[in-house]
Amino acid sequence: MMRLLLALLIVANVVSALLVVFARHEHRQLFVQLNKLQRERDELNIEFGRLQLEQATWAESNRIDQVARERIGMKFPEGAETVVIRP
Repeated sequence: MMRLLLALLIVANVVSALLVVFARHEHRQLFVQLNKLQRERDELNIEFGRLQLEQATWAESNRIDQVARERIGMKFPEGAETVVIRP
């Protein structure tokens, strides 16, 4: 009877040790994945900031005016070219 109890305790101890090793290994893998995702998040935040700055630059009225003049030849009408229509 004592031998059986001792054998069960040894088996339970070995199983417990294996489960601890498995849990630590899984924890390490998840920690590495967390660090990778945090780096990815930081890179995406930097890229988002760059894109916001670029969008603000392209949306400036001076930039729009410059593109309209250079690419499609737009210009402000002269006083004689302006027609006012009243109801």
